[in-house]
Amino acid sequence: MQFEDEKYTVDTNQLLVVSEKFGSADVYGQNAKSILNKATGFIKAYDFTLNPYRGCQYGCTYCYAAAFSPNEKMRNEWGKWVLIKENAAEVLEKELMRWQKKNSDKSPSIYMSSVTDPYQPIESKTQLTRRLLEVMLEYRPILVIQTRSPMITRDIDILQRFKNLRINMSIPTGSEVVRKDFEPQTPSIRARLNAMKKIKAKINDLTGYLPKLSITITPLLPTLPEEQDGFIRQLNFVDRVVIQDFHASHKRSLIASTRDAAINMKKKYEWWYNNEVESYQKFKNKLLQILNDVEVKEGQAGFTYE
Repeated sequence: MQFEDEKYTVDTNQLLVVSEKFGSADVYGQNAKSILNKATGFIKAYDFTLNPYRGCQYGCTYCYAAAFSPNEKMRNEWGKWVLIKENAAEVLEKELMRWQKKNSDKSPSIYMSSVTDPYQPIESKTQLTRRLLEVMLEYRPILVIQTRSPMITRDIDILQRFKNLRINMSIPTGSEVVRKDFEPQTPSIRARLNAMKKIKAKINDLTGYLPKLSITITPLLPTLPEEQDGFIRQLNFVDRVVIQDFHASHKRSLIASTRDAAINMKKKYEWWYNNEVESYQKFKNKLLQILNDVEVKEGQAGFTYE
């Protein structure tokens, strides 16, 4: 799967200099030349992707986005750095104004984000994603937000003002022990589910527009057999569940790829991965059996707005 090359969206004349530490991550700041990238490949159904940051403090072992790091050293240190696109809100305003002049009868479709998490921990300080949402409101986009962070509930006051919004919450496994192995720096499964329930509870016809809600079990990680049914039942309040296998693994840059750290971790779960195709199919069947009123989609088809 080919995602966009972000190589030229920041000013390459600026030196990468650490401005501060936030938690365990080195924080860099740069000005972006552009913030809206043409959507291609896996999410080509959209007009643009929007990534407020480069890098991601969550550092999930399997994350394909490490391939888009500025250099090999930073690729190897995925999760230990984040780059803030400091002028992103100002650039977005200009780009959306240009879009509106050329497409006065059409709303832009935007996928936020494809190679970072817009609500990773640094967002609590910068509030960059919040400022981008405020800019977008005026242009009435078709917007999809992809995150694994409960911090998204902070922005309910803005989110409820988008008429065409889908929120995708990433929850690749229903087992905490598996989460801690594959993505130890991320929020708990319970916190993510509670965040989505809060959004649904807080937004109604009186307060604004209720967004479409998805749980993306992508990539599909093992869920312990005794926890599968209980986990799946907890998903019955969303309108869509998405499942997808790991990306293919290779060393080329700027191509979505599963990292070695995740491939090595898979050895711990041979009971699942020795029959990976069967494990996937059985889990999919359980989703279909238990979630009678929830749309279950696979792969690329699950990441559309509709």
